[in-house]
Amino acid sequence: MNATPTSASKVLDRVLVLEMVRVTEAAAIAASELVGRGDEKAADAAAVEAMRKAFDELYIDGTVVIGEGERDEAPMLYIGEKVGGAPGKGPKIDIALDPLEGTTITAKAGPNSLAVLAAAEEGCLLNAPDVYMDKIAVGPGYPEGVIDLAKSPTENVKAVAAAKGVEPSQIIVCVLDRPRHAELIAELRALGCGVVLIGDGDVAGVIATTDEDTTIDMYMGQGGAPEGVLAAAALRCVGGQFNGRLVFRNEDERARARKWGIEDLDRIYKLTDLARGDCIFAATGVTSGSLLDGVKRRRNGIMTTESVVMRASSGTVRWIRGEHRL
Repeated sequence: MNATPTSASKVLDRVLVLEMVRVTEAAAIAASELVGRGDEKAADAAAVEAMRKAFDELYIDGTVVIGEGERDEAPMLYIGEKVGGAPGKGPKIDIALDPLEGTTITAKAGPNSLAVLAAAEEGCLLNAPDVYMDKIAVGPGYPEGVIDLAKSPTENVKAVAAAKGVEPSQIIVCVLDRPRHAELIAELRALGCGVVLIGDGDVAGVIATTDEDTTIDMYMGQGGAPEGVLAAAALRCVGGQFNGRLVFRNEDERARARKWGIEDLDRIYKLTDLARGDCIFAATGVTSGSLLDGVKRRRNGIMTTESVVMRASSGTVRWIRGEHRL
């Protein structure tokens, strides 16, 4: 598709909402060629290249604020890179992206790997450094402030349980299956909570709290800060609450945060600190999972994809099934 102007009435035009799906679809299809092949780097590289090319078809003046790393770490989709087919002319948009969220999942053909991006008006997405982040999230329908990262996991579970009108033992929490979460998991199970352990893909884990069909009430644990911003953008569109606090392992990581303008290293970020204003969130499944079906190869060269795209200003969520004749 050739780059064509969108309406100037809003920075994030409604046409652009659906165009973002084309970008995640391209990345997912490219990565799907390497599902189960055991090569994480090759799968990620394929997704990155396909996403970069797809951006060039959009009439935007985009800037990557969360991407594959700094310029000397990544050949494309690096932080600060300009993307889009209308530099200096199209709407100025900040973009957070993960062309392949779940590289290990993809290499091992596990569930829940996604191609993901979020877009917002210029200056509305936190430029989070590539460090860890402590996270806690719930879906919509709870009183504001029901979760607080300054409190213990036990206190947060009890608060959510009280708001839901159930016992803490009836709360189900999603946690990344990592050795660093051993104490957290033990504390949750001591309360009687159900703990859903996921191997990777904490963006999907956070979004799962918004879907009653998953039965997941809360997300807790430590994962990547860039993924925290992507998840926050999704919650901005569909509702929910999120707290995040950056975690630094050494002085080099603290210096990286200061480089991107972060001065309060102990700050607890709320949802609108991470993603403000109008936001678009788009994701396409690479492998099938709780959120989306993965890419399927049919007869006669047809491939099917399943995607979701959300917009904060309208509160719309669209589920899109695509057929691609390649």
